[in-house]
Amino acid sequence: MWLLDKILRRVIHQGRIHLTDYDGREYDYGDPSADPVSVRLTDKGAAMHIARHLDVGAGEAYMHGRLVVLPPHDIRDMVLLFMANANRLPGAMKPANPLRHSLNVLGGKLNQFNVRGRASRNVKHHYDLTRQFYELFLDEDRQYTMAYFRDPENSLERAQVDKKALIAAKLRLVPGKSGHLRVLDIGCGWGGLALYLNRHYGCEVLGVSLAPDQIRFAQERAAEMGVADKVKFQLIDYRDVEGQFDRITSVGMVEHVGKPHLQEYFTKTNALLNDDGIMLTHTIGRARGPGVTDKWTRKYIFPGGFIPALSQFTTALEQGGWEVSDIEVLRFHYAYTLEEWYRRAKLHEAEITALYSAEMFRMWQYYLVGAEQSFRTGAMVNFQIQSVKQRGVLPMTRDYMDIEAIRLRAIDQEPAWHLDPAFQEAAE
Repeated sequence: MWLLDKILRRVIHQGRIHLTDYDGREYDYGDPSADPVSVRLTDKGAAMHIARHLDVGAGEAYMHGRLVVLPPHDIRDMVLLFMANANRLPGAMKPANPLRHSLNVLGGKLNQFNVRGRASRNVKHHYDLTRQFYELFLDEDRQYTMAYFRDPENSLERAQVDKKALIAAKLRLVPGKSGHLRVLDIGCGWGGLALYLNRHYGCEVLGVSLAPDQIRFAQERAAEMGVADKVKFQLIDYRDVEGQFDRITSVGMVEHVGKPHLQEYFTKTNALLNDDGIMLTHTIGRARGPGVTDKWTRKYIFPGGFIPALSQFTTALEQGGWEVSDIEVLRFHYAYTLEEWYRRAKLHEAEITALYSAEMFRMWQYYLVGAEQSFRTGAMVNFQIQSVKQRGVLPMTRDYMDIEAIRLRAIDQEPAWHLDPAFQEAAE
């Protein structure tokens, strides 16, 4: 316990953690007057495991029942409290074993070589969980990426519709004039964005992914909506896509490409796009410079994943032949999204446990809150990067984005939508 005690005394200054070791000894960290988050360790080796493996130890201890957070708090309260303190203290999370840390960094770099077979296995690791599982915490359209919370009080469903409207607006699709256009949606998920673009613009869309169940479900949706002739989905690596497209979008896909393949990705997409086309890349990114994917994420959640910094994105884009025409940094939106996913998953603990196990449910909890804290107090943000081959294909200002997003939001409106001042201004 001595090493974990030393770490917690160094890190926790705001808020309070009350820890009970396996032998009944009690420890307090932080502000004595604060409402404590009470934590209990259930076996002799738990404290040392957490302290020696700062990157995965706490998550593994929670997942395996060696660390228990006592009501009325839960693991989200503990993680957010700890990381809010840790992120204020540069160097506080320095690994106990520098050699092990160096090996982890090396492992992270090697993990990013996503050749075709390995890329397929990595995607299946995460996305081929049962349909029922994702239905328990995603919105109705199964958008498994950041929602766009124009108001933090908006519903997840509203925020995901607004996200699709924002992406569509940046693609510069024109109502009534885009029916002849071909759109490529790389990493199409369960098909929601592709179907949205076809519904609002009539364009043809090809969605590609390496997740078999996602493709089957997306194909079923297109057939049920009677648009399977115009909205198609293929189980294929983006590197094997052929043909020419007028628009390309990828939402939450570039994170799976891997650093060694970033330039390859943007070179390939450049070759797929017509000269007067537009590409919109929606991705998680690092706000404070390049880094390496943490061991917990690559071991349990997204093997092969890599979150680039903006400098790495723009370098790869330039080397791939693109001009960057617009960048928007979306800061806290994913934190709100993950918070709502966590809330919904927790409501369905019994169903998720029945589908898989209590251990898997706790692993997913830890993943969701760990990701939330990285957007709330850590270094993660979302980027929307618009890129072109010819700068003249876009208007002089960004006004067209706002005008079109407002129009789309009004179509998919809620009862109170007409109260939106932006909508009133656009209508006038």
